[in-house]
Amino acid sequence: MTNWNAQIWTMIAEGIRDTLYMTLVSTLIAYILGLPMGIILTVTDANGLKPNRIVYRIFDVISNVVRSIPFLILLILLIPFTRLVVGKSYGSTATIVPLVVCAAPYIARMVESSLKEVDPGVIEAARSMGASNVQIVFNVLLVEARTSLVTGATIVTGTILGYSAMSGTVGGGGLGDIAVRYGYYRWQTDIMIVTVLLLILLFQIIQMIGTKVAQGIDRRR
Repeated sequence: MTNWNAQIWTMIAEGIRDTLYMTLVSTLIAYILGLPMGIILTVTDANGLKPNRIVYRIFDVISNVVRSIPFLILLILLIPFTRLVVGKSYGSTATIVPLVVCAAPYIARMVESSLKEVDPGVIEAARSMGASNVQIVFNVLLVEARTSLVTGATIVTGTILGYSAMSGTVGGGGLGDIAVRYGYYRWQTDIMIVTVLLLILLFQIIQMIGTKVAQGIDRRR
């Protein structure tokens, strides 16, 4: 049984901080990359506002290839790139790089799916009033799909939280790293159980906030 002294609790607190840091920063950067990618996939689709088979195919292949690689393998494959970007391949900041690379294509697909749920009649109405494609994207598609986009963002954030914990197997930092170092290598099961419970709690908080925000902006309610 672990001696739960101040040092252990400080380590747990730092693990929570690092996990939230990795999750939230990775989600933000991944959306900066994934949202435009999802819009491009929607617009250039065969039934999109401006079909372009070549552009759609390029982004489609990129999205499918990256999403088909398991995160743990991608984490290892990106070690040289991560070291090039942040100067090291371990720690919470370094983990953000593979998290972003993994999440951005996933976000693009979520955004594409959300935008394609918009009623075509609304798009046609905007077009008949002289709206440009850019105006339709920002004033119609993104506005009409905002509830679905927030729901998707909640799912993505929860997924990234899980991936951040998985990165602990290669020294990624956060609660996952604590669970691996103490729960697996040192057989301190009680520490591992606490970190798992904290990860569950963080996930539930993210889910609750996302659901509340989605309900708040849903005009159908």
